[in-house]
Amino acid sequence: MLKIGQVAPDFTLINTEMELKNLSDWSDSNLVIAFYPGAFTGTCKKEMCTLRDDLAKLEGLNTQIIGISVNDPFSQKAFRDENMINFPLLCDYNREVIRGFDVMHQNFAGLKDYTAAKRSIFIIDTNKIIQYIWITNDPSKEPNYYEINKKIESLLTQNG
Repeated sequence: MLKIGQVAPDFTLINTEMELKNLSDWSDSNLVIAFYPGAFTGTCKKEMCTLRDDLAKLEGLNTQIIGISVNDPFSQKAFRDENMINFPLLCDYNREVIRGFDVMHQNFAGLKDYTAAKRSIFIIDTNKIIQYIWITNDPSKEPNYYEINKKIESLLTQNG
């Protein structure tokens, strides 16, 4: 299990444009990594749209949002386009990253052997150190967006 203060696991995933993206691609930004169970589900749509609406504020705080689910890049692209998501959505269809971040939701929605991502938020600073972790076993629960914004603001205060 990952803990605050640890270095975030590196990863390489495909985005909606079929390009490989690495954690290090965002080396000069703080990151909000939002793992979500699945595109086109109600709570996931609400969460991604709320993060989308907060993006302008976060970019002003040297922060990039990244969404990660186990969906394929084609579904992710349709989800992104339909909801006008303006941040990268990455595809962990092999489930390697959700395993590395320990956010595997096994038998998701009662589907035997189907593993999705647990809804979770990791805030990672520019040194790739985990500064915040929020994980829920309840896929209908959204994160505390106010708490996320406050944590990002505090990182900027710490880093001058």
